[in-house]
Amino acid sequence: MTVRGLAPAEAGGQRGVPVSEVASLPAPEVLRRMDSSEDGLDEGEAARRLAVAGPNAVRTHHARAGAVLLRQLRSPLLVLLAGTALVSFFLGEQTDAVVIGTILVASVGLSFVNEYRAERATAQLHAQISHRVTVLRGGVPVRVDVVSVVPGDVVRLVRGEVVPADVRLLEATGLQCDEGVLTGESVPVNKDTAAVDPGAALGDLTCCALMGTVVRRGNGVGVVVGTGGHTEFGRVAAQLGDRQPETEFQAGLRRFSGLLLRVAITLMTVIVVANVVLQRPLVQSLLFALAIAVGITPQLLPAVVSTSLAIGSRDLARKKVLVKRLVCIEDLGDMDILVTDKTGTLTEGHISLTAALDPAGHDAADVLALGRLAGDAPVDGTPFDDPLEQAMWVSPLAPRGDDPPRIAVAPFDHDRQLSSALVRGPDGIPLLVVKGAPETVLARCVGVPAGAHGTLENLFAAGGRVIAVATRPAPDLREVTPSDESGLSLAGYLVFLDQPKQGAAESLERLAQLGVTVKVCTGDNALVAQKVCDELGLPVSGTLTGSDLARLDEDGLVAAAQATTIFARVSPEQKAMVMRVLRRRGRGVGFLGDGVNDALALHGADIGISVDTAVDVAKDAADVILLEKDLGVLADGITEGRGIFANTIKYVLMGTSSNFGNMFSAAAASGILSFLPMLPSQILLNNLLYDSSQLAIPTDRVDPEQLRAPSHWDIGLIRRFMLFFGPISSLFDFLTFAIMLGPFHAGPSLFRAGWFVESLATQTLIIFAIRTRRPMLRSRPSAALMVAAGTVVLVGAWIPLSPLAGLLGFASPPATFYAMLAGLVLAYLALVELAKRLFYAEFDTARPPQPTVRPHRRLQRRASRFSVGGRLPS
Repeated sequence: MTVRGLAPAEAGGQRGVPVSEVASLPAPEVLRRMDSSEDGLDEGEAARRLAVAGPNAVRTHHARAGAVLLRQLRSPLLVLLAGTALVSFFLGEQTDAVVIGTILVASVGLSFVNEYRAERATAQLHAQISHRVTVLRGGVPVRVDVVSVVPGDVVRLVRGEVVPADVRLLEATGLQCDEGVLTGESVPVNKDTAAVDPGAALGDLTCCALMGTVVRRGNGVGVVVGTGGHTEFGRVAAQLGDRQPETEFQAGLRRFSGLLLRVAITLMTVIVVANVVLQRPLVQSLLFALAIAVGITPQLLPAVVSTSLAIGSRDLARKKVLVKRLVCIEDLGDMDILVTDKTGTLTEGHISLTAALDPAGHDAADVLALGRLAGDAPVDGTPFDDPLEQAMWVSPLAPRGDDPPRIAVAPFDHDRQLSSALVRGPDGIPLLVVKGAPETVLARCVGVPAGAHGTLENLFAAGGRVIAVATRPAPDLREVTPSDESGLSLAGYLVFLDQPKQGAAESLERLAQLGVTVKVCTGDNALVAQKVCDELGLPVSGTLTGSDLARLDEDGLVAAAQATTIFARVSPEQKAMVMRVLRRRGRGVGFLGDGVNDALALHGADIGISVDTAVDVAKDAADVILLEKDLGVLADGITEGRGIFANTIKYVLMGTSSNFGNMFSAAAASGILSFLPMLPSQILLNNLLYDSSQLAIPTDRVDPEQLRAPSHWDIGLIRRFMLFFGPISSLFDFLTFAIMLGPFHAGPSLFRAGWFVESLATQTLIIFAIRTRRPMLRSRPSAALMVAAGTVVLVGAWIPLSPLAGLLGFASPPATFYAMLAGLVLAYLALVELAKRLFYAEFDTARPPQPTVRPHRRLQRRASRFSVGGRLPS
């Protein structure tokens, strides 16, 4: 295929070329090959190329009804049961086959409707989120959605951003990229524009920036040579499938399903063999065994999880928390360490200038005049990005009159912790003005007055945020470089105030009750951060500065990071490093930040959290956006995530124990009775009604003590719970058998009706005991759960009395049976309450499970930003 008006080679360039193929070519040659220029493409050409190359995406998030339905039908047991029912239809058992088929369709339909609704909620959530990148269109910088980037686009790369595509660099200024997501290397790679040797390895393509990697330092400009699946990142992501990232929660579901499948196959084999030995009809025996196997598998588990997450996302939105992916809710619940910045989170974020002082601590308005010169100048009344600069220009202390002209400027960066300006002094001689972190400025001064350090310590101890200002004559300078910032004379200090936030102390207390350890990561002075923490009641176990971190080796970093509360005067790279070492212990680490200097740490955390007022690069890097910069709002999100896990575990524990007990009873009874204890259609109807009641579990309340720490999948606990409580269910089944065969002299139809009602009542109502570790009557369930469970029990009791009884093979039980049933249910719940205390008394002494770190998780998470609502090109 060729594009009209272009030679085949040029058309291929519009669809993209391998980055390794252009890395050995000079930059001008790459531009020619991509049929582009340093000014990029115009809008019309970009649109044409998007139609040729397709979206810049490696994931799709549109809701696909066919795929959801296929997942419902993919169960081998379900397919086998449907096939066996079809065979029985042609062998003369038409009524049973039709009933079984109807129940199977209803079960599949119920699961499909709920899971599809949740998938549509996921798609709508993705549609609201866009990740944007700066490209040149006709030489003009514009922000476009990352999925609209096309081969030939010229893109700008800045620190903290994810590289949007495979890019051949045209300009690079101190550029470093973290390529660990592709290569596994933790050391960032230096980038330049020089071509590399042909055949260079992926990690040696120093003239290229690769899609999905993160800009750690510097900035650059490059031409896009590959997008979507035609990138190195896209090819790796494709090997992991087209689905969204698998969380620890989802991995636990998969392991749990494997456990149930093994139990189901074992029971099915025993039942078939036993019935063949007893010379019962093979087809009916096989149908019975398959119904038993289907009954033990919680078919609605995916629907319950998806519904929980969808409900959770809506609840969080009402609480002013927006999640970019539904699985982020689980990540929020897993978090047990929160690293946060100070300004705007622990403090009000409204910074005001309170004083301009000389080194001795006396008022000195000229220090403010000098400080303003060394920063950004106002433009048309536009607010400053830096709140400190804004405070200097709007302060009542600000001098009146025109400022002297600036000859050159060296803007602030976090490595120097300084900004400088070369200005023309009153006598016409250029003057170098430097301002920045006091420790850094003082280290570059000569002849510091004796009282200057004492003044600074007093300001820090009072909780003030301090900037030092220094100067020196510079008659020979025309430009400013970092090497010129030396030999300075200290002019004085600028003091700013940012009050502790109202309500922050209560929010910190809530987080402590949730088992979340809060750490503070700030570019401010350690004493100032300590003062704020003391005023808010946050215990401080240790403090490290950026220079302290630089002196530690890897092992020392891991130990120190775990024990430290305050990280002060840290660079963006050091913030990201703190995230990395905290995650090494398997903890769930979240980071809350809103500035350009926070983007790297947001990428490095398990769950990145930003706010709606944050800079674009921070919001783009975050997984969760808070509509209010309030730790209380974040505590709501953590609570929601843990509540979803707790409710899902209720379904799992209840289903496995009750289903296992009932199916074990059926297996045992089938080997003793002269008839099947329940027909296959009756088992499936029982299971359908039971599952229907459990769709209300996502609405249930969760006890506060279940939210005090993250919970993780523990297959050992589930297995023990099943084996501990399953026999209790079987005990009451056997009591029902004895009563039906004894006092009631039940034949097959009456026996099946009695056990149908009893098994449905016990396995449905046990949710009220299992849903809490408290005594059942001291924990109030949700109204929806009570209505759902009560309705299903009443429907189950009515069916043997209804006109459907004959069709389903039931005989109507006498009134005395229902009185007996009420007594059995009450005794059953009482025994479960007693057993629950014994079980948890032993279980609580065991070590809680720890999360596992799985390979590819971060790659999958990164891939989710390159997601499109439609189909991907093959």
